[in-house]
Amino acid sequence: MHREEEKIKEETVKYKENRNNQTKKNQTQRKKKDVRTVNTRTERVATVRRKDSNIRQGARSEKQVEDAWKLQMQQPQKVEKSVQCVVIGGGAAGMMAAITAAKKGIRVILIEHTGRLGSKILQTGNGKCNFTNLNMNSSMYQNGNPAFVENVLSQFTVDDTLAFFETIGIYHKNKNGYIYPHSETAASIQEALVDEVNVLGIEVLYQCNTQTILQYENGYQIHCIYKEEKLGAQQLAKKEKRKLNEADYLQYACVITTDTLILATGSMAAPKSGSDGSGYVLAQQLKHTIRKPLPALVQLVSDDIYCKTMAGVRSTGTVSIYEAQKCIAADTGEIQYTDYGISGIPVFQVSRYAVERLAQQHEKMEAHIDMLPDFTYEQLVQSVDARIILPSEAEKTVETFFSGLLNRKLVKALLQKLQWQEMQQIKTCSREDILALLKMMKDFRIALTGYKDYAQAQVCQGGVVLEEIEAATMESKLNKHLYFAGELTDVDGKCGGYNLQWAWSSGYVAGFHASQAVKTS
Repeated sequence: MHREEEKIKEETVKYKENRNNQTKKNQTQRKKKDVRTVNTRTERVATVRRKDSNIRQGARSEKQVEDAWKLQMQQPQKVEKSVQCVVIGGGAAGMMAAITAAKKGIRVILIEHTGRLGSKILQTGNGKCNFTNLNMNSSMYQNGNPAFVENVLSQFTVDDTLAFFETIGIYHKNKNGYIYPHSETAASIQEALVDEVNVLGIEVLYQCNTQTILQYENGYQIHCIYKEEKLGAQQLAKKEKRKLNEADYLQYACVITTDTLILATGSMAAPKSGSDGSGYVLAQQLKHTIRKPLPALVQLVSDDIYCKTMAGVRSTGTVSIYEAQKCIAADTGEIQYTDYGISGIPVFQVSRYAVERLAQQHEKMEAHIDMLPDFTYEQLVQSVDARIILPSEAEKTVETFFSGLLNRKLVKALLQKLQWQEMQQIKTCSREDILALLKMMKDFRIALTGYKDYAQAQVCQGGVVLEEIEAATMESKLNKHLYFAGELTDVDGKCGGYNLQWAWSSGYVAGFHASQAVKTS
């Protein structure tokens, strides 16, 4: 045991030394790059001045000069780049893929179409980032292909995830198997990954929109347009007390030649974070099949009038999804009752099954809610029988009588559905009425008429079909040296860190095998 500890310490020291050396090397490269960038920008300024002179010579008025400049600004400058690996998508899976490939010594460009890497990470776990789970197995994924998921998860396990994050400064906290950063802030995860991207010298193209991908014999050619902030733009905007606008950026039409390509663009869930579904289009350009994306881990909608009565209540319950009187999914936890329907973790866990069928316009989808999962029906009957014979209890209204068991709003909704008078006393109820009320507490039914959209969904179901991807490498079966990672694929997990673990595992596998392909080609 002592030898193993010594070995771990030695390996840690060695890793830190290598990382420091790599950092110094990258800093030197960045300094050289900065000098080149300044020179390049100086050349651009000179070019702009020449254009201005030419425009003014050919123009007859200031209006013509202004119009000519507007036309000139719409023309992006052309740039060409060549690397060994391009990763499109700067989320959790994309950063993991880029970091893994770069650590293997290959040159990587990371394309992100927003101005920030890892935006969606910041939203996870209510800002605390539940980034994996100790209870990890393929049953936590709902894609119908557990063998595929198991293959990928086995190559980069939960232990590997914890070890990786510890090497970049993220220690973890275990809450009943749910793993959070010790700081309990999602920003810690996002910042650590971005720092590692920078340390490894990975070039990041921000605000970069990929337009087309062309495949050729030895790799891929990516045509994209990206923006770069002008020199002094921040200072000028600050001086003028305004935010940066389009005039503060230079635009480039870029052609990138690469040996390998990793698509990790995410899905359509949470579009504010940058997930706009553009990856599906790119995958289709490369002849891949997309299973229709639909929201998953999302709120369910009902037009039942009782929803408004229950709105605002949070209560432990079991929600079961029924189709044609058959239960297709169920989960227990804190249900959130809203004016539009139901929400909360247990609703999210079963939502993908309801959404899938609602999207196909299946008939009569219902949610059956057990409002008191801690009690059996028989226990409730015995409890009521024992209390109702007490004079002080018999005088109470039905709502008050059950207020120690259920939130008053829930009792009120039950009474409305049974068409009872709101202030009815318990002693005036027949035994049959009371038994009907208790049965409804254990099986309250609301019709499901819809679901919230992508803006409210945490993840999507659907994506690139797994039959066209090799599980052992995450490489396309249709295109050599094309890899996939993350939510773009047809894999969606339950709440609890499972979707992020899929991002880490699939990102690692894609990045590792892309680097191996470069080395062996």
